[in-house]
Amino acid sequence: MNEESVLTLLEQVRHGELSTAAALDKLKLLPVQELPDARLDHHRRLRTGLPEAIFGEAKTVDQLIPILRAMLAQKDVVLATRISSEKAEAVCSEVAGLTYHAQARILSGNEACSKPCGEGLVTLVTAGTSDIPVAEEARVTLALFGHETRTVYDAGVAGMHRILSQTALLQASRVVIVVAGMEGALPSVVAGLTPAPVIAVPASVGYGAGKGGYAALLGMINSCAPGLAVVNIDNGFGAACMAAAINRSAPKRSEAGF
Repeated sequence: MNEESVLTLLEQVRHGELSTAAALDKLKLLPVQELPDARLDHHRRLRTGLPEAIFGEAKTVDQLIPILRAMLAQKDVVLATRISSEKAEAVCSEVAGLTYHAQARILSGNEACSKPCGEGLVTLVTAGTSDIPVAEEARVTLALFGHETRTVYDAGVAGMHRILSQTALLQASRVVIVVAGMEGALPSVVAGLTPAPVIAVPASVGYGAGKGGYAALLGMINSCAPGLAVVNIDNGFGAACMAAAINRSAPKRSEAGF
């Protein structure tokens, strides 16, 4: 249930095309749909501007199947994160209409319900190739939410010229998401190159003390660069949601060639 569907329903009642009783039946599941293992919040987009999303990492195939079927029936974008390829194959064999994005580990559906949202450009940057899966989780999420994206992958501080050559793109962006492991220095550099808010995502990539993303997380939290905020380790989805919230209120982009 989204704002457009509620307005359509009210217009149908207003013009006598739908009885109030029939409209009430359609609205009965508005707040919550109860399933054996989940309570689906179909009201979420109306409240927050973002649809309900499913965190699939710890859910079983038997739990995911009824959840995704119920979500697909709502005629809104369907998104399930942290889905392994084996789990995706099993779910897709039982539920039609789903697409698996392997690198992002996302199952999506009802993509036709995605509509352009926000006038700004969200640019995704990674320090290394190993950080791309986290950035792809963010990119696919943003695409499903209707936001335009560009990517700059493998542009870490070990070769500073790689990110400096992208300064014009960073300047034209409304939001920048930067994913980095190891010491996590790249978001600080990027925040010094753009007026856009920078969302830093520590990645669980690195040796020794950096393993698990904790060194990157602490480095990002201690950044001296203004205009930078940090989400949890490997949380590409959370970064995408924050970028979407910022971009929904973006002014129209000026002609910058991007």
